[in-house]
Amino acid sequence: METGFTKWIIVVTVVMCCLLELIDTSIVNVALTQMMGNLSATQQEVTWVIASYGIANVIVIPMTGFLAEQFGRRNYYLVSVILFTLASIACGQSTNIWELVAFRFVQGIGGGALMATSQSILIDTFPPKQLPLGQALFGMGVIIGPTIGPTLGGYIVDNYDWPWIFYVNVPVGILASIFTILFIRDPERIKNAIPRPLREIDWAGIILLIMGVGSLQLVLEQGETEDWFESAYINSFTVLAVIGLVGFVWRELTAKQPIVDLRVLGKSRNLAVGGILSFVLGFGMFASVFIFPIFTQRILGFSAAQTGYILLPGALASGLMMPVIGKMLQAGVPQKYMIPVGFFIFFVFTFWMANIISPTAGEDDFFWPLMVRGLGMGLIFLPITTMSLAGLSGKDAGQAAGLTGMIRQLGGSFGVAIVGTYLERSIAQNRISPLAHISLYDTNTVQRIQAFTANFMARGFSFDQAQKQAYAALEGILMKQVSIITYSQVFSMIGLFFIICLPLVLFIKRAKRGEAIDLNAAH
Repeated sequence: METGFTKWIIVVTVVMCCLLELIDTSIVNVALTQMMGNLSATQQEVTWVIASYGIANVIVIPMTGFLAEQFGRRNYYLVSVILFTLASIACGQSTNIWELVAFRFVQGIGGGALMATSQSILIDTFPPKQLPLGQALFGMGVIIGPTIGPTLGGYIVDNYDWPWIFYVNVPVGILASIFTILFIRDPERIKNAIPRPLREIDWAGIILLIMGVGSLQLVLEQGETEDWFESAYINSFTVLAVIGLVGFVWRELTAKQPIVDLRVLGKSRNLAVGGILSFVLGFGMFASVFIFPIFTQRILGFSAAQTGYILLPGALASGLMMPVIGKMLQAGVPQKYMIPVGFFIFFVFTFWMANIISPTAGEDDFFWPLMVRGLGMGLIFLPITTMSLAGLSGKDAGQAAGLTGMIRQLGGSFGVAIVGTYLERSIAQNRISPLAHISLYDTNTVQRIQAFTANFMARGFSFDQAQKQAYAALEGILMKQVSIITYSQVFSMIGLFFIICLPLVLFIKRAKRGEAIDLNAAH
């Protein structure tokens, strides 16, 4: 347990690392076009810059508990921060797309450790009564990171060059490395732990984890690009994912010393429920951040930086709410009551967005809905986190943090994949309905085409050219209206998913007074 200045320096260190890891999940999204031009890459190739990072992340996160026990948590954390920082430099120096993809994978390996290990460090740093406050500070990084990624990325791309989206990690990484060396210590259980001999390490579990979770993440990241199950490539990795995941679960439940102890799920009903709720949280958090910039940039013509600035106040509001919610938990407000309120508030956000989306929507129209989203995310994230870890001790708490982190990440990947697929396919389907009202035999259509044609001829186009431009303009209006309908449906779908999952809170077991003390029992 740390006190005073040291405690708060540790908090600053781990929150910085969480922000680094999560900002890098979304910061590159706004720079893909520039990367394609500078690295002579196709659109399909450049998507691997995002996919490789996500695959590495989701493989490493569940193994963090074991790796921290094996090598010492401070040592593992320090190496991860240094690896992340060096890989960031290498990403910026990349001269072709596959170099960048490889270094992003390495960066993901380093970044994957930062989330779950940061959470474990905070559990050891704060006394039991202050644990909700510690988790609140951790939650600030988790909620703010993915949202400010596009803001920061958009500013950098507009004012500098794409390598700088990686170079900005370097000073923060150096500072975090120094603070880790000076202030972070291993708890006694890790100091006294004897590393497993190589022959006793669960190599089969590691291989099955890489095959199962890695293949699943690849399918989710690349499925839409490859047209899902029309592709033999996606089908092959789907089979690998199923075999790997089934084998992994069987292995980890039967091995004497599993790499990821899934049996911890049986020790706490709240952890099992919290895992499912973490999936729902990841789905909503990442899907909403994914769909909003696409709408504002494609339909409203906003720049990447402009979109980021719109998202920023809601993200900051969510971050600032975290300590308040932490105090509420400390005061004894049950998570079982806070989570449904958060779910309902998030549903209000999605319903609001579904109804205000229009071709004339401006920046001010999104301010309050996004503030509502921030409030909802705060009321969901922190209660789920504290509820999932309550009653677990020592190594079990580290395993639980890794599992919930992986599940939240997979929830985000599922959310982005489903929303992206729905968006592309529904736009084509929704286009069919209005076509019945657009015909050369329809008076309104003819008048609209004539008006467009006259307008283009007034600008100097010949009659044939003006008529072609008129048809193109009409098609543009049609697609814009169809797209708006589809984006509205997407927000409604996300909100409906949250409402459907709301009954899960009925399975939450209310923690006994003082049960959170067990979190530190073995520390």
